[in-house]
Amino acid sequence: MSATPLDWQINKKKVKQRGQHLLETGLWSDCSFVVGVEPNSQVFNGHKLFLAMSSPVFEAMFFGRMAEKNDTPIPILDVQPEAFKALLEYIYTDKINLNSFDQACELCYGAKKYMLPHLVEECTNYLWSDLYPRNACRAYEFAKLFEEPVLMEKCLQIICMQTQEVLNDNSFEDVELCTLLTIYSQEHLAIDSELDLFNALVKYAAKHGNNSGVSAKRPRLESNGTNEESPANSESNTPANEVPTIRDVLKKIRFLTLTPQQFADGPALSDLLTQSEKFDIFMNISSQLHSTPMPPGFSTSTKDRKKNCGRYLNTPLHQPEADPPHYLNPSCSTGVRLSDRFASLDNRGRGLPSSSILIVDDITNTGSFNREEDHARNMPKYYCTRTLVQKTDCLNSSVIDCSVTFSVDKNICILGIQVPAQILCDIGDQSSSGTMNHGMYSELLYAHLVDADGSRLTYLHYTARVDYRSIIELMFYRPVYIQRNKDYKVGVVFNRNGWYPIGTCTPQTTVASVTFSFSNDTVRDGLIRSIIFSY
Repeated sequence: MSATPLDWQINKKKVKQRGQHLLETGLWSDCSFVVGVEPNSQVFNGHKLFLAMSSPVFEAMFFGRMAEKNDTPIPILDVQPEAFKALLEYIYTDKINLNSFDQACELCYGAKKYMLPHLVEECTNYLWSDLYPRNACRAYEFAKLFEEPVLMEKCLQIICMQTQEVLNDNSFEDVELCTLLTIYSQEHLAIDSELDLFNALVKYAAKHGNNSGVSAKRPRLESNGTNEESPANSESNTPANEVPTIRDVLKKIRFLTLTPQQFADGPALSDLLTQSEKFDIFMNISSQLHSTPMPPGFSTSTKDRKKNCGRYLNTPLHQPEADPPHYLNPSCSTGVRLSDRFASLDNRGRGLPSSSILIVDDITNTGSFNREEDHARNMPKYYCTRTLVQKTDCLNSSVIDCSVTFSVDKNICILGIQVPAQILCDIGDQSSSGTMNHGMYSELLYAHLVDADGSRLTYLHYTARVDYRSIIELMFYRPVYIQRNKDYKVGVVFNRNGWYPIGTCTPQTTVASVTFSFSNDTVRDGLIRSIIFSY
């Protein structure tokens, strides 16, 4: 803490100037944070009032009913120190200093975590202004992670229009396989021939060929599944519960657009294809008068991707086309997103009709815009209510993070969940004023649905005044279709201090001829009482 001159307030005409002084000097600080992972962690001092004024998460942390009273530093491991410093500067001074694409991504993550929507919007706007072929893939992955579909669309337009630059940039070798599979599935790409895609994949495989696929984000040369076609993606041969592999991407290449000479001088010399696959492909390229089929799962398209690619240059962003490219690849996720609602102006800061829906066909991998209201919202709503067999209570003194893994025996659409509200504690049940707190309190929740690989399919930030001892219904921002016999996980983060009823639930429940099977990992998963669905 640096020395503070007397009467320092006199020359600070604006609140942001005074806030800057407090942030820089640590004067009167009453909390501290240890941010990042050692040996690169940093300590930041803060002021509870300033933080709570800007963020409902900090408000719950410092001024909730059961807020922590000790002075120990608060660890924050998932935010980078530089990003947290920029976040504090925004809270104290309203300044937003964005200097790089990476910084904007890191800061946007922190802004999402602490529920600072204006900062999220500014970070996203910066990303829009800093999109180039060298970072388009990473921006796409960022937009997908944080569910910014309009930014995803813009990134894919850049990738489709400047494919050669994207493939030739060194950063292309570090993209995730889901992103690679999405790119190779596009109908229109600015390439000279499919050899450009093949050569880029050879470099990618050479860099990652020694990885066996232990990590969900690292590539594998071979799939663990069989060669049978998957209902989720018959062309890619990727089972719906599998992480995509380099082989899945290889099968997206349109070898039939090559000449025999091109194939013989390139792909036929590569180890990515087996000898039998090389023979079958070569026979199909060389002559149509044969009975040799293409290898199972390989593309049979003879359409040239570079044709008509320029038509997107004069197409206004967000406007429907007669034949637009598919913007989401369902094979990258266990959840088949048959509908993806684009964010409205209020939610994302950009004008796009909230009724615009991107319908993704999970069989043909083609997309079309549908301006009808999402039919899933109007379907019959069912509640898979979990029966508590053992009840107890849990004190949330900071944050409760609970989840439950489940599967179903039919393809259904997940709409939301139900969780219990707080119960009044037995002793006192009084507010700070000494009066009885009979009716309601302010709840603050975050809920999400993820697939078996941990990819977020939909989510919800919820804040409202609710009744004690009630059941809170949480409807996700977007309904998501899921597949039978695949694992999914619902997670909820409770940010309000207080007592919650928890317990052990029955492992199986059948509602409306749909059977849910739950993996009861801990007693806390009893906080997730119902799953709301339709079909």
